[in-house]
Amino acid sequence: MAKIHPFKAVRPTRDKAGLVASRSYEDYSSGELTAQLEYNPFSFLHIINPGYKFQHTITGEQRFQLVKNRYLEFKEDHIFFKDKEPCYYVYKIMSRSNTYCGIIAAASVEDYDNNIIKKHEDTLAPRENLFKDYLKVVGFNTEPVLLTYPDSENLDKILQEVLHTRPEYEFATYNKEVHYFWKIDTPETIEKIRNEFAQMPNLYIADGHHRSASSSLLAQESKAANPDHNGEEPYNFFMGFLIADSNLKIYEFSRLIKDLNGQTKEEFLIQLDEWFRIENRGQDVYYPSKKHHFNMYLDGDFYSLYLRKTNYEFSNSLSRLDTYILYEKILKPVLGIENLRSDSRIAYIHGKNDLIEIKSLVDKGKYAVGFGMLPLTIEEIKQVADEGLIMPPKSTYIEPKLRSGLTIYEF
Repeated sequence: MAKIHPFKAVRPTRDKAGLVASRSYEDYSSGELTAQLEYNPFSFLHIINPGYKFQHTITGEQRFQLVKNRYLEFKEDHIFFKDKEPCYYVYKIMSRSNTYCGIIAAASVEDYDNNIIKKHEDTLAPRENLFKDYLKVVGFNTEPVLLTYPDSENLDKILQEVLHTRPEYEFATYNKEVHYFWKIDTPETIEKIRNEFAQMPNLYIADGHHRSASSSLLAQESKAANPDHNGEEPYNFFMGFLIADSNLKIYEFSRLIKDLNGQTKEEFLIQLDEWFRIENRGQDVYYPSKKHHFNMYLDGDFYSLYLRKTNYEFSNSLSRLDTYILYEKILKPVLGIENLRSDSRIAYIHGKNDLIEIKSLVDKGKYAVGFGMLPLTIEEIKQVADEGLIMPPKSTYIEPKLRSGLTIYEF
């Protein structure tokens, strides 16, 4: 059963929360990043980009140590403080199109190791070890792993009660999102939440597979170095944002390929015909309406591709995924894309962007062909995880995306 615990978060003072909170570092353009670092001294970006203070790019363990130094400065300057008692935290994000609400808490590394917290993506050992070393040096984590749980009436009731109280933080961002944050510190409510999660046989990682894997490596290393290990040390847990299945928003990733692998358009279409019923839609933008239907943009025209199910065998949950079908029947055998992570001939655009962007990139000659499909469902993701299988890379783009710096978990 899932062990989801309250913890003592390090977090910004109420008056500075909106200034501290930042998007993921990779999400900023160079101009945006420079503006934030130049004009907002409270931005969490100063911590994760410590070289800015010296106008120098710093990497490796030296950077890790400087990240820790900037973090300690934020604490010394009373920008951050630590809660005195373990709490659960409720975080709500309202965008123009969606509202997300969940619980920030400490999830068990043991549950991850024992597959109570289930995964559906493969991880890369170098990235795992790099982030493990980073965590070991800096001593904190500020990016929660996105965990999903089955819809729960009891947790919904608790969340609704919390949402009717005054939030600790409330601020708007430039992309017209409004963020709300509450802490839950009453023993009775804490126990209700803990017990509700304890009755759940499984939780599922929606986003953050490398972060959870790195936390597992850190726990193993810390346990081996601690003769008095008792299982309750902070390194035995990692920070998670737990959200109900129905509250996730899952988008697809479209695929763009730079060339047709030495084939003419006609040769390429003939190869696709073995597995797909093809229809040229001309300039009519085609959006798939069913699973195993794909859109394709090639040489100025939109196409619909329908899988020939009489030819294709569904052997397990992975074989039913459209991302897997596209890889197995087009990308690998026809276009020669073996490695979806590292092949320079393939690029991805998440489904929040329109098919018109795919058309634009192909028309400009940057890519030869683009493919789209329906997004996966949470049921498909969980089935793959339950069978212990691994989805192809870039199978999902999942929201919400949380701001960094609002809750920090110290080891």
